[in-house]
Amino acid sequence: MVLYKEDGPETESLSPWQKDAISRFSDKMTSKKKFPCIPATQAYGLKHLRYGFAGFPGSESTGIELAEILKQYSIKSRDFGKYTTLVVFFDTPAALVETNTVEDFEFLFWKLLNQLNEQDELDWPAHIPTEPEDSHWEFCFHGEQYFMYCATPLHKNRDSRSFPYMMMAITPRWVLQEFNSNPAYAEKVQKQIRKRLDDYDDIEAHPELKKYGSEDNYEWKQYFLRDDDSALSKCPFHKMVKASREK
Repeated sequence: MVLYKEDGPETESLSPWQKDAISRFSDKMTSKKKFPCIPATQAYGLKHLRYGFAGFPGSESTGIELAEILKQYSIKSRDFGKYTTLVVFFDTPAALVETNTVEDFEFLFWKLLNQLNEQDELDWPAHIPTEPEDSHWEFCFHGEQYFMYCATPLHKNRDSRSFPYMMMAITPRWVLQEFNSNPAYAEKVQKQIRKRLDDYDDIEAHPELKKYGSEDNYEWKQYFLRDDDSALSKCPFHKMVKASREK
């Protein structure tokens, strides 16, 4: 699987929908209507982002494709810059959008995360809890900790979570730790992000947007925000114990 840069020569071979996805993402990052996540726009401007493409989000083969993309990114991410994030676009036909709901896309998102875990070749990091209801839990793959973000074509109120194709943005924890290494700067930027979010979306910030490590924070609840203030009562992620897979 190839990891793409927005203006890399390898993008010439992309299919029409893939070129369209990158073009629309570029528009979102550079629009006069400022995207709320300031580090994301910095990563875009500095060309620290890497892009991947996967098939129909409901397909079993797509989970395998995504696992290979994320494995390659996990191996190389520290070479891409301190703001790096992996952005993965999924082939999202109009029929899927027309016949589904935001909650259907939520189901597909968690199905993909479970497929990723099934494909993971490395053990879950020992210092990360395996239960999502622990406030220190977060998704891990290939030995790396990640914050997961999902956008869909059906989000309307939360423009910050809206995109013409189903999309994941996958940020390594070490990137977020670097950002938070200067607490005064991080707090200032976070206040700016929240103000931008208030201006960007047609609905107030989701009540589950909290700080990693806080006792009342659960990372999994932030990965896929619905288009209203509702949320799942239980995390759909079922971590596979590697030893049981090898039996």
